[in-house]
Amino acid sequence: MLSLRSLCLTLLTLLTFLIPTLSRADSRPAAAINVPKSAQGLDRSNAASAKGQQGSDQLLLARVGLQGRLDPDVFSEALARYRTTPGVSSPILTIIDYSKPSNEKRFFVIDMANEALLYDTFVSHGRQSGALYADTFSNRVSSHQSSLGTFITGETYVGSNGYSLRLDGLDPGVNDNARQRYIVIHGADYADPTRLAHQGMLGRSLGCPALPPQLAKQVIDTIKGGSVIYAHGQA
Repeated sequence: MLSLRSLCLTLLTLLTFLIPTLSRADSRPAAAINVPKSAQGLDRSNAASAKGQQGSDQLLLARVGLQGRLDPDVFSEALARYRTTPGVSSPILTIIDYSKPSNEKRFFVIDMANEALLYDTFVSHGRQSGALYADTFSNRVSSHQSSLGTFITGETYVGSNGYSLRLDGLDPGVNDNARQRYIVIHGADYADPTRLAHQGMLGRSLGCPALPPQLAKQVIDTIKGGSVIYAHGQA
C-alpha cells in the first residue's frame, strides 16, 4: 500500500506533465471557416461584373443625352428589362417615367442599336392615377389607372382614338390585363403640350399612355411590332 508521501509524489508528477499540455491546447486559435477559393472568386467576379454593368449603363445614359433628365436607377432597370425580356424583335426601348409630372417630358424612345434618342416627349396618365403626378396604378379592368412594368408592343389598328398600338403586359398581376383593359398607345388632344400654358398639366386618359397628336403616328410606327416598353412609377 502506497504511503502518503509516495501518493503525493505521484500526483505532483502527473500535474507537472498535464499543466503544460493543457496550456498548449488552450492557446491554439479557433479553427477558421474555410470558404472555397472558387466561391470567393465568384463573389468578387459577380460584384465586379455588376459594378462594370452599372458603369456601362451610366455611360450609355450620357451618350443618348438623358443624363440629368432620367434617373440613373430607372434607366438601369429599363435596360435590365430590355436585356432579359423574351420575344423581343426590335432594338427599340421606350421608357415612361411616371415619377415625373405630366408637364415634363417623360416618354423616351431609344434606338439601342445606334445608341440614339429618337423621341422625348410628353405622355398622359390615367385619370384615376392622379392629377399632375401619377401615384396610383392598377391592373384592374375599368380602374382608369395607368399600369407599370414591362410591355411588348403589338399590332396597330384604327379605332375610336384613331391610329393606335396594342400592348401586351408581361408582369403577372401588375400589367397582364393590358389587352383586356384596352391599354394602347394613341394620340389625344388632351396630351398636347400647348395645354400646359393654361392648365399646368396634361389632360388624362382612361389608363392609356396617350401622346401628343402631332407625334403619335411617328412614334407608334417606330415602336410597333415587338419592342420593349418599361413604365416606371412611384406607387
